[in-house]
Amino acid sequence: MRISRLQAEFVEFIPEHLAPGVLYISRRYSTAAHLCCCGCRLEVVTPLNPAKWHLSERGGKVSLSPSIGNWSLSCQSHYWIEEGLVQWAGAMSPAAIAAVKARDRKDARIYSRGRARRLAAFWENFTDAVRTAYSRIRRWWSR
Repeated sequence: MRISRLQAEFVEFIPEHLAPGVLYISRRYSTAAHLCCCGCRLEVVTPLNPAKWHLSERGGKVSLSPSIGNWSLSCQSHYWIEEGLVQWAGAMSPAAIAAVKARDRKDARIYSRGRARRLAAFWENFTDAVRTAYSRIRRWWSR
């Protein structure tokens, strides 16, 4: 039986057994999960980050973007979650699915490279600050 609406439930950890019609959201782990809305009862996990999905809230209802394309599930369902309502999208051809997967891989590479650059810049600034502080302390101590 298709699910037409998802109730958001904010949790620290995604439960082992998911209930139909519930979108579990862990802000701590930047993850959302629900049972597929087509009714096949398979688990759908959506990582929340700029390269994957974005969660927005409005009036206690949540939206996920972009759409949920369950290409690796046997049902290959495709839908949007907008303010808690499931909006069904049309089926996609194998070529269109391949193109979406390729774009997703590219987005993930760009996102991870950006994170690596930000982390490297943080450590560079941090080590510079430590060296500067050490130098100042040494100069002060030697007076």
